[in-house]
Amino acid sequence: MTRIGLSTSSVYPESTAHGFAYASALGYDAVEVMVGIDALSQQTSAVRQLSEHHEIPICAVHAPTLLLTQRVWGTEPWGKLERSAEMAHDVGAEVVVVHPPFRWQKEYARDFVDGIAALENSTGIRFAVENMYPWRATKKRGAEMYLPGWDPSEEPYANTTIDLSHAAIAHSDVVEMAQRLGERLRHVHLTDGSGSAKDEHLVPGRGAMDAAGFLGHLASTSFAGAVVLEINTRRCNSREEREADLRESLAFAREHFVVPTP
Repeated sequence: MTRIGLSTSSVYPESTAHGFAYASALGYDAVEVMVGIDALSQQTSAVRQLSEHHEIPICAVHAPTLLLTQRVWGTEPWGKLERSAEMAHDVGAEVVVVHPPFRWQKEYARDFVDGIAALENSTGIRFAVENMYPWRATKKRGAEMYLPGWDPSEEPYANTTIDLSHAAIAHSDVVEMAQRLGERLRHVHLTDGSGSAKDEHLVPGRGAMDAAGFLGHLASTSFAGAVVLEINTRRCNSREEREADLRESLAFAREHFVVPTP
């Protein structure tokens, strides 16, 4: 059955440990660990202990391939992915979420598609490549910042991730993207966006992406991956306000991801 998970990035600036605590207290099914600047998130033993303490499984590890995590676990990108796979294996996660290379990472980008396939074969871990977006310098012009491209449906990846906030920036129809991907869609970052140039990561239902309709589509296709809430709560003024957003997000996912009865 599809699990509804919480990304630890959703509680930033609180810690990875707080992410597990929120997920457990609110009734999430699983946690996605964002490997980032929080030192605890980089330690496999600590992450495993959090999972065991809160009795909540880890469904995915997000590799440190963001712009702000370029120096986490070193600067060699393939080494980062190998360590991500090792963490995933040790904590019982089946998926590593990874962003496509930046345009200036030419050597990494050149071999990325084949390299991802090779890593999956050698590690047994699914590397779900995430959709990104053009960087918009103006309302009319965008800059291609990713290679081989920001849309994973245009490449032969075996496993992919759809993020609704990223799709909002790109003005992508997420249902059409999911249809193009078919069974290659392995993982979802449930969030929302208004369509501006900002990566907003809104609570689902507060943007323009018809997150409810997207969940309905996934349910109708018997999607079996994880639906992970990845929202931005940095503007919350208190833990109570952050908890309310996390609770609302979980309720939204449970309400709208309903598998039709035959």
